[in-house]
Amino acid sequence: MQSRATAEWQGDLMSGQGKTSVASGIFQGAGLSWKARTEGVARTTTPEELLAASHASCFSMALSHGLAQAGHPAKRLETSCVVEFGPKAGGGFEVKSSALEVKGWVPGLDAAEFEKAAEGAKGGCPISAALKIPISLKASLQQ
Repeated sequence: MQSRATAEWQGDLMSGQGKTSVASGIFQGAGLSWKARTEGVARTTTPEELLAASHASCFSMALSHGLAQAGHPAKRLETSCVVEFGPKAGGGFEVKSSALEVKGWVPGLDAAEFEKAAEGAKGGCPISAALKIPISLKASLQQ
């Protein structure tokens, strides 16, 4: 299974703007800007916001699976994720952290068991692992 997305950018970093779309069509032409990344702009997304959505979604799926495998299927999981972006030492910017928070409604499970399952899901979530993978690149200059 492959997932696809595209991004288009026009102009320089500070005053330019762009848009991103996903092949599934769930969103098309979502606005991007540097100002949105550093100050927040209504109705404009950021790579970090998209990463937060991916991480929260993936973690929820991993936790749901782990709980069900252990014989305690969740009735409901609510996961939020905050991805922090900012300046890095020596110049430039970086994704500094991804903070997950989950609330679970899981019959027959106590708080310690739920926390243990959540820790396991954090390590087993493919997006958590993706934050550490090699990245390949193919670049072609268009005239």
